[in-house]
Amino acid sequence: MSSDAPVGARPPAGKTFFGHPRALSTLFLTEMWERFSFYGMRAILVLYLTAAVADGGLDLGESSANAVYGTYNAMVYLMALPGGWVADRLIGARRSVLWGGVVIAAGHYVMAIPTGWSVFAGMALIVLGTGLLKPNISTMVGDLYERDSPRRDAGFSIFYMGINLGAFIAPLITGFLGEKINWHLGFGAAAVGMTFGVLQYVLGRRNLGDAGARPADPLLGADRRRALTRAGVASVVVLTAGLVLLLAGWFTVDTVVNLLTVVTVLVTVGYFARILTDREISGTERSRMKAYVWLFLFAASFWLIYDQAGSVLNIFAADRTDRSVGGFTFPASWLQSVNPVLIIIGAPLAAALWLKLGHRVSTPAKFAVGLVLNGLSFVLMAAAARAAVGGDLVSPLWLVAVYAIQVAGELSLSPVGLSATTKLAPVKYASQMLGLWFLATAVGDAIGGQVARLADTWSQPVYFLTFGLASVVLGLAAVMFTRQIRQLMAGIH
Repeated sequence: MSSDAPVGARPPAGKTFFGHPRALSTLFLTEMWERFSFYGMRAILVLYLTAAVADGGLDLGESSANAVYGTYNAMVYLMALPGGWVADRLIGARRSVLWGGVVIAAGHYVMAIPTGWSVFAGMALIVLGTGLLKPNISTMVGDLYERDSPRRDAGFSIFYMGINLGAFIAPLITGFLGEKINWHLGFGAAAVGMTFGVLQYVLGRRNLGDAGARPADPLLGADRRRALTRAGVASVVVLTAGLVLLLAGWFTVDTVVNLLTVVTVLVTVGYFARILTDREISGTERSRMKAYVWLFLFAASFWLIYDQAGSVLNIFAADRTDRSVGGFTFPASWLQSVNPVLIIIGAPLAAALWLKLGHRVSTPAKFAVGLVLNGLSFVLMAAAARAAVGGDLVSPLWLVAVYAIQVAGELSLSPVGLSATTKLAPVKYASQMLGLWFLATAVGDAIGGQVARLADTWSQPVYFLTFGLASVVLGLAAVMFTRQIRQLMAGIH
């Protein structure tokens, strides 16, 4: 047994996973299958929503479908906040991951039911389950190592590969089943994948030792009863509001999407206001949080464009690209597998580059690079859309090139932002800042879903060029204000 593993993990002697605690294999496979289900369903969601009823779809307009997709992604990341709280204060990370996986699988099975309502009910369950699983499984990986263990980063790197492996395989399977046979069969494949994840997690629990077995800061006695009562009241309020909307005839897809977008933004504003007005944090910590506000806005702007890969770009792949190879027309959703492959290839290269550059390139400058590259990807999409004007089909290599530029931007911003989040966090809010980082994606996706409505009314070249140039300009502005942001960071690079 490695001396690097904490006493709580207790991996069996002689059994390792790539030289790491055996428990890492259990968490690796759980995350792989969860990402399989998530990206598998997501790859065909918009295509199903916009498909004609005669083709088994819902025949939803592209603008509404894009907004649904963006809001769904936003809710997944927003629910990481209460999901982390449930684990820390009530049931622990281990049971949160288990119940999260069960609820996710149930959501996918509901989506596999061939009815019109099943997709929305299933997505609601998946959002709740992912909120429990996603933040807490990463916590459990960290529990397998001492905080200063040199093998900790390597363990997370292996775990990260599981994410992208699942994301790569999923669209190839669910896309073929959904687009070529039946949409609900594709959703069912995602359900089976998550079921595999839950089963192997249960069977591998003996490897986990004490990792995630107990809440980090449990609520006891009256405090616990008070928290559960508040949660119950909040649930009743939400259900009552939904019933009122339904009875009033206002419970439409667009109404719910718009409401959830507003909620996402308000939660974010409230969260930042709470931290910045807290008198218990020091002046230096407050200054660093002001810098973080700018990084947060840059990140949200990045995800606003980047996560349209599964909506606007996915529809472009279905309608405007020539996907015929040797007489076989491959599913549009297969192009969703390009992104994870490029990340697997590029992640070690980006890590080596940042290590070589050291502190010569600051965190704000890296964010600026990400924004500029993201914008250039949409400028290239404008050229692809221009080539497709008049109904001509273009090569799917246009999209491959777009995804390659976006991945380069992601590797400049996403891992750097995660690191900056931990470094800029006030001591009092250290454990909550990861949830705040997830909120950047939630805000970007929620607003991006609304912005994507314009893709159905503007000409596509104008749409892509407008937002591409906007991202480039924002990235250049970030470069101009790098010095001021670094001053607010107070010694953090």
